[in-house]
Amino acid sequence: MKRHLPALALATVAALALAGCGSDPAAAPKAAPVGVQPGQDVLSDVRRSEAAAALLPAEVRAAGTIKLGGAVGTPPGAYYPEGRKELTGLDVDLVNAVAAVLGVKVQREDAAFETILPALGSGKYDVGTGNFGVTAARLKTVDFVTYIDDGQGFAVRADNTALTTVTDLAQLCGLTIGTGAGTTFEATLNAKKDVCAQAGRKPYEVKVFSENGAVVTGLQQGRLDAVMSTINGLRYQANQPGAKTRFLGEYHRLDVGFAFKKGSPLTPAFQAAVNELIKDGSYRKILAKWGTADSAITESLINPPEHP
Repeated sequence: MKRHLPALALATVAALALAGCGSDPAAAPKAAPVGVQPGQDVLSDVRRSEAAAALLPAEVRAAGTIKLGGAVGTPPGAYYPEGRKELTGLDVDLVNAVAAVLGVKVQREDAAFETILPALGSGKYDVGTGNFGVTAARLKTVDFVTYIDDGQGFAVRADNTALTTVTDLAQLCGLTIGTGAGTTFEATLNAKKDVCAQAGRKPYEVKVFSENGAVVTGLQQGRLDAVMSTINGLRYQANQPGAKTRFLGEYHRLDVGFAFKKGSPLTPAFQAAVNELIKDGSYRKILAKWGTADSAITESLINPPEHP
């Protein structure tokens, strides 16, 4: 298993109501965990690659602009730091780095997580970001260019000692689990609910939220017994000074990628750009900045099969 233009690239941040994977001031970190340096400049040395830029469709090269729909949530993905209006995070740095390699500007629009993939098909966006895991179901309608290996994990309140790890969903029987709408987590939990009936136990309840901050709040207030979300996101939260959550570990790894409508001509250029960043060392610097080095991939792929 493989380990998912600086200011110039982030041209437009539209003011939309954030309905999915949304930012929440209460969920924003007050301090970065050890080893994470949100203010570090990792993009100034990124240079345009003529070879990668040449793979862009002629009309895109002429326009010099790509429309991006991006979900906003909690660190380290893409988020608004407490008291600040500038979007930051791992996904933001990677988008800006790819844009620099390709020599284009990105017109970004913050969007609800569950709306982004359908909007690709309508042509509203050229590319989508939001920690979209590569699954067999999504590959039927969406193309992916991978950039990190993340996946699914669980977390509980820091004072919860009853649940120490989750390797089998039957361990969740009788509990209330929170997760985000339209995510692989929701799909996984709903698809395997029968494990409790098979074990003769009370089923777990799945509560779905459009805003990521609401999931965190529900856990902290005791309305949820556990949450299922991204490995990197849950680990980041648990590593905060004075953290109120405890990471239970990885459940299932998934490649994560930039999302495109099926058959998009942009995928070869994005793949080449990510591989250029891997080659010149910029990719490692970005992941190290956000404490996600163990999720690095060695090569970007177009539409790899879902991890078993």
